[in-house]
Amino acid sequence: MENQIRFNINNEIYSNNNNLLLDVVNRLENLLTENNLQIIIPRIKDIIIIINKVISNNEQIRKDIQNLNNNINEKFKNLELNINNNIINNNKQIKIYNNGKYEGEMLNDKKEGKGIFYYNDGGRYEGDWKNDLREGKGIYHYYSVGGRYDGDWKNGKREGKGIFYHNNGDIYEGDWENDLREGKGIYYYNSGNRYEGIFKKGKREGKGIFYYNDSDKYEGDFKNSKREGKGIYYFDNGDRYEGDWKNDKREGKGILYYNNGDREMGNYLNDCKVGKHVTLRNNGNIDSQIYN
Repeated sequence: MENQIRFNINNEIYSNNNNLLLDVVNRLENLLTENNLQIIIPRIKDIIIIINKVISNNEQIRKDIQNLNNNINEKFKNLELNINNNIINNNKQIKIYNNGKYEGEMLNDKKEGKGIFYYNDGGRYEGDWKNDLREGKGIYHYYSVGGRYDGDWKNGKREGKGIFYHNNGDIYEGDWENDLREGKGIYYYNSGNRYEGIFKKGKREGKGIFYYNDSDKYEGDFKNSKREGKGIYYFDNGDRYEGDWKNDKREGKGILYYNNGDREMGNYLNDCKVGKHVTLRNNGNIDSQIYN
């Protein structure tokens, strides 16, 4: 295409035949279609350079060339207005949106394939797109709230497997659904604590294990990110509590197993012993005590 354009311009314009020049104009206008803009745009400067050589030698052709330039300007007036918003380069495009700038692959004027979106708030997404939405594998760098998500996307939201690196050093690795932690996952706290278990709507919910940085451990039920239901708390000294929990505290019936073999049974309220507690000693004796 490039050689054909140069051949026509050099041979037909230099012939000083106005009819041939008009023919070149018509051919150029026919070439300026949506199907071959990617070929024509990078060659416009080459064409103008050749045309300028002719202008300096023939007044009549100068007028015709001016008409040619006017026709080209008319053809590209919309493109010129948006040239900074939509630049074609090796199947990649740059397009400006109200909420930021996109650089990447597009199809039918929609983001499709690989691309990067720079959001006005400072955030950035790098990865796969489908039908103008984030879908597939991608990394989102958050600015307003901080942190980074690296994982699966669906319909513009985090969904599938992914890792979120929080600004404060916390890390979540696991399942996502509808932009929230949902399913199995591990949450690493910057304090050294760690939770492994089930999440629902972004919170610890269901069965899980919470590892404390002082070597204590809780294994059991969670509700609304708190220990609630049945659970076992392992103390670092070897003691353990098995029983009921509510609102993150021991509440209901429970058994406290001591590291020396003693076993204490009774009720708890707001993490405190209440009522009568019976202790079975490791030597076979049985003690009891009333708690207010």
